[in-house]
Parts: sequence; C-alpha cells; structure tokens
Amino acid sequence: MPPRRNFGTTWWGRAWVDALEQRAKLDPNRLPRGRTYARKGTVGELHFGAGEMTARVRGSRPQPYKVTITMRTFTDGEWDTLLGVVGTQLGHAAALLDGELPGALAEQAREAGADLLPGPGDLRPRCSCPDSANPCKHVAAVYYLVADEVDRDPFTLFLLRGRPRVDVLAELRARRSPARGEKPQLPKRVDEGLTPKAAYARRPGAIPALPPPPRVPGPPAVLDLDPPPVTGWTAAALTTLAADAAALARDLLTTGAAAAELTFEEDLARRAAARTAPEITALATAAQVPPRDLTRWAEAWREAGRGGLAAHRETWQPGPGPLAEAQEVLADAGLPGKPKVWRNRLTQGELQLRYGRDARWYRFVREGPEWRLDGPPSASPLDLVY
Repeated sequence: MPPRRNFGTTWWGRAWVDALEQRAKLDPNRLPRGRTYARKGTVGELHFGAGEMTARVRGSRPQPYKVTITMRTFTDGEWDTLLGVVGTQLGHAAALLDGELPGALAEQAREAGADLLPGPGDLRPRCSCPDSANPCKHVAAVYYLVADEVDRDPFTLFLLRGRPRVDVLAELRARRSPARGEKPQLPKRVDEGLTPKAAYARRPGAIPALPPPPRVPGPPAVLDLDPPPVTGWTAAALTTLAADAAALARDLLTTGAAAAELTFEEDLARRAAARTAPEITALATAAQVPPRDLTRWAEAWREAGRGGLAAHRETWQPGPGPLAEAQEVLADAGLPGKPKVWRNRLTQGELQLRYGRDARWYRFVREGPEWRLDGPPSASPLDLVY
C-alpha cells in the first residue's frame, strides 16, 4: 500500500496548511474530506492570480465543479510594511530568489501586521456545487493543493496578497537606492508585458543607445552574514572585491582599459595603492607577498601606474642612445660624483634615473638602502634631473 500523501513538504508549505487548520477558523469537520479529495487527484486546472485562485474539481457529477477562492489583498500601507521587512536584510530577498521563505521574515511580517498566511476572514471561497458549507470538500481540496505551489514558489503567498513576483522584486530594487533625503516610495505597478502572439506581431524597433556610465562607481550591496568559515572569506572582504569590480567596470566603460590585461603583481599593486598600511599588510599576507614589497609596489603604482611598477621591479638592456643622452644630462647638471650605468639605470649620488620599456624616464631617490619612485615619468631625462 503506497504511503499516504501529505501536503506541505517545506516549513512554509506546512505553515499554509497549519494556517488553514488553525488560524483561518475554517470548519474543522470539513477539512479532512478535502484532504481525501486532494489525495485522490480530483483537482485540476489550478491557476493563481493576484488575490485569487481557481480550479476545477471532479465530484459526483460528470461535469467538474468550478472553485474560485479569493484572498484578502494587502493595502498599500500593508505592502509598505511587508516590503520594509523584506528590505531589512539582504538575505531575505536572496532566500526568496532561491525559492525559500525565511522563517524570520514570515514572523517579522506577522508581528508588523502584514501576515502572508491567511487569518480569519481572509479566504472567501465559491464553488458551483450545491453544498452550502464553508468550505465544501471541493474548496477544501483546493486549499490543500495550494500547499504544493507554495512549496515550489513562496512568491505565491505574495501573489495571493495582491502582487506578482515581478512587481515585488521591482519595488525592492527601487527601495535599495532612494534619492538622498527622500523617503522610499512604492513605484508604479510594472507592465506585465504582451502575449506571445502580440509580441511576434510587433515590428522590431531600433536598439536604444546605452546610457552613459555613472560618474562614480556604485556602492556594492551590504552582506548581512559572513560566508561559511571554511571558505576563508568574510563579508567585508567580499564587499571590498565587489566595490573594486564596480570601479573596474566603470573604468572599462569610460576609458576602454581592460583590467584583465594586468598581471597578478600589477593588479595586486593597483589594489594596494588605494589602501591604508594595515590593509596593505593584510592584503600582502593573503597574497603571500612580503608586506614591505607590496608597500613599495603600491607607492610606485600611485606615482606612475603600470609603468612605475615596471620601473621599480624590472631591469633590462636598452640601446645605447637613451643612456648616452641621460649621461650627458647628468654631467651637465653638476651633480657630485660620476654617473654609474647598469642596464637601464643611471645612478649619481642620491639620484637614479631608470629608462622604461615605454620609452619614458623614471626618477628614483635613495631612501636608506632602497630606491623610491619620486613622481611621474617624463620622455626627457632633463625634466627629472632638476
């Protein structure tokens, strides 16, 4: 004998059933007959709309009975309350998109006066059968089958309260970025679009131009919880990466510079250049690079970007022409000592000029045992000597 079918495999599906059996104040003697009808597969053509569900239920007559159940929809004030609850935590919306209804969301909404589950007087059924009981067994069967749809998609509860998934998500997005100083407002209802037939009958229009890039990168979404500890990530680290990605995307739109062309060391220096000393140390530890090295890389990147980092880290052998020119400039400058030439570097006293592969000169000054990049590059060594 096959096991008896139950309704509500998720906690929110079971909560719908519990609400029917306890909170909605339906006739408890009528509901068991509805469960039996639902288990026999008598319900068909189950459809959902804003604040309404309809179905056809086979009974004792050849023609199925038509069942229509309306559920009290929320007022604008109640929707404002509910969306405020959903928007308090980014995890609420994320869970809904993953097909889950957070228990905390449902409980907070109920306490705030915007209960997604039905209460007394919220459900108003009609059935074409002659039974005048509320609910009749055909209506009760539909009630239980609704639990299957709620299991599959918790947005069904939002639809039964009056707004489809697309409207709810659009309103949540609008609330995330209100104008400064303005109170978030509910946007107008979203156009539900065209039927496939009407869409295919339309002439294709011109492709609209892309909007201009934003003047500044947008802020990333705030993560409420850290990822699992085994990942080694934190919400703060992910937020930093998201902000960096937004900045790179804007740069790509405005300048066409592709960050993907940077090497690991170049991208690490670029990221370190925008951080404080403690943050550079943490970044160096995570990247397994000596903090002192990354500090120098960051300084070079701040001064001259990609070329400055290359001048700081690389040596190479250019042709004699540029080096001879720089030697003459140093000789004319009257600096103490004699210029020393090694590969692409000319050193005289506390000053060192380095010739880059980009055909530009970079000025370095001695700082203890190390050389530090001192300012932007120039095509002429003469600009850097004085």
